[in-house]
Amino acid sequence: MLTRPQIRAQARRSLAGNWKPAVLHFLLFIVISSLINTVTQNIQYIGWWIGILLEAPLGYGIYNHYLDFARGQVPDANGLFRGFRRYKETFILYILSMIFTVLWTLLFIIPGIIAALRYSQAQYLLRDNPNMSPLEAISQSKQMMIGHKWRLFVLYLSFIGWALLCILTLGIGFLWLGPYYYTTIAHFYEELRTQGTTNNNNNDNGYLR
Repeated sequence: MLTRPQIRAQARRSLAGNWKPAVLHFLLFIVISSLINTVTQNIQYIGWWIGILLEAPLGYGIYNHYLDFARGQVPDANGLFRGFRRYKETFILYILSMIFTVLWTLLFIIPGIIAALRYSQAQYLLRDNPNMSPLEAISQSKQMMIGHKWRLFVLYLSFIGWALLCILTLGIGFLWLGPYYYTTIAHFYEELRTQGTTNNNNNDNGYLR
């Protein structure tokens, strides 16, 4: 298994020479997210629901946009909106993940965090398996994350120092940290996917169909 520095190094190599589109696309995502947040906060009662309706496909889009970078591709900005082309699946996945995570959080904070880690690969799995249902993606993500939840949690924590430095730049640094973070997480998925493919070749029990 790759170490955290090795995974982050992979992300930097993927972004080398591609920082300009990666940063500009992330800026576009931030602007759109901010506009949605502003609008929904100023609409009583239904604003929260409008936010959910838009966050579901955008969340799918941002994760898979930087999965393209991790795979050596440079997508155009339209890739951020790919979730709208699969709106039904991305919305159901978002709702199911949120419900399951909230239910575990009701027991205690830690089970909620563990649940979020379990479902963390579902966005990628839904993309790589077009015929997979959202519930199947969640189930496969749970299997995929067995033995890897702590690794991913610590990988998340490794970005805290960078985030603190970005605050000192009045937030401008987040334009670079965002692509770096999402590409790193995508490489984590790629490692698990490769392991799953290897297992599939050995015992027909991998993560991809």
